[in-house]
Amino acid sequence: MRPFALATLTVIGSAVHAQQLYFPPIVGNTWETVDPAALGWCTDAIPPLLDFVDANNSKAFIVLKDGRIAIEHYTGTFTQDSIWYWASAGKSLTSFLVGAAQADGLLDINDVSTDYLGAGWTSCTPGQESNITVRHQLTMTTGLDDGVANPDCTDPACLQFLAVPGTRWAYHNAPYTRLDGVIEGATGQTLNGYVYSKLTASTGIAGLYLQTGDNNVFYSKPRAMARFGLLALNRGVWNGNDVLGDDAYFEAMTTPSQSLNESYGYLWWLNGQPSFMAPGSQFVFTGQLAPNAPADMVSALGKNGQQINVVPSQGIVVVRMGNAPDGTGAAVAIVFNNELWGMLNDVFCTSTGLDPIEEAEEPIASPVPASTWIQVPGATGSAQAIGTDSRLHALSFTAGAADVSGLPAGTYAIRFSASNGLRRVVRIVVAR
Repeated sequence: MRPFALATLTVIGSAVHAQQLYFPPIVGNTWETVDPAALGWCTDAIPPLLDFVDANNSKAFIVLKDGRIAIEHYTGTFTQDSIWYWASAGKSLTSFLVGAAQADGLLDINDVSTDYLGAGWTSCTPGQESNITVRHQLTMTTGLDDGVANPDCTDPACLQFLAVPGTRWAYHNAPYTRLDGVIEGATGQTLNGYVYSKLTASTGIAGLYLQTGDNNVFYSKPRAMARFGLLALNRGVWNGNDVLGDDAYFEAMTTPSQSLNESYGYLWWLNGQPSFMAPGSQFVFTGQLAPNAPADMVSALGKNGQQINVVPSQGIVVVRMGNAPDGTGAAVAIVFNNELWGMLNDVFCTSTGLDPIEEAEEPIASPVPASTWIQVPGATGSAQAIGTDSRLHALSFTAGAADVSGLPAGTYAIRFSASNGLRRVVRIVVAR
């Protein structure tokens, strides 16, 4: 059991006032803290939480409650002053910047992308290209082919027509990355210049987008990530200053942006939706993204488990930086985030957001190990097989049987609907 730092609760006026959001000073490292025990949290669950965080290759872990730091933990030589990358969690930051530029009257997300990128930014015909809007880039629905040899490549030759914009959702980095050019074309500033003028100067969110391969990746200290989560918690307003300047955009950014992937807004992942799609797959999975987490959670998620989870109903922001929690580097660490929230629920002394799947007695699958088919009593319809690499695979049960011949060898947790209507989970081993 590791020790953890507990801070003192500063009582300011009435209890209602004490629960209002706190914002740290824009300059410096001063940040008020709050004692988890004073919040009524189950503090004996914090050491196991930190053990879980450490065991999953984390470097920085921060939990804010109403803006104050309740838990702050670093591993090894990594400190609050260390720099790390956001990976695709930076997509959510880019979305915020696009919204700010629109609020400034510099662009309109319904405009054709060529208005800011110039004609010929893709290899599509002029007619095809003229149908792609900034909104399509924000929602991952450009229709450009993510199956090219290098889906990160932003050269026109790599950006090829596949489907009519708005008719296909695909987690495609290259069209997203070209939003950087949209921001620069609209504002007349460099991307980092706009970050400074819109965010750093008004919120203290300091960092830089750096060219990493074909991608522009945001790098910062962990507390900058927490500041952005706090800004999102307050819908783009920092200590009374409306940084975003457009609440309607914030609402659209953090609610389903299209019907193809109900768990995706404008480059934000959304919990509590009836279905979701995952990077690299065209399959629609039933159920919410993180059953253990509150339904109103919105998340900035990136490769190797970079994440900012924002829960408005609880005034909670959770930040995690580090290496891949599963050792494989999935594009979005869906399984890890859900397991993390199982640990957080213990700390918060609540079962809020727990899916009945987690509480049901686990059924028995046979044979063990399986090679071509598995039998699960009561299983019916579509199911999700989640491997130890955090990748999702689609299965279908008929009369309790499912074909697993397409699954690589390994251990899987399978989520399915039972014939009695309950969602259940079963663990299987596939051998070849």
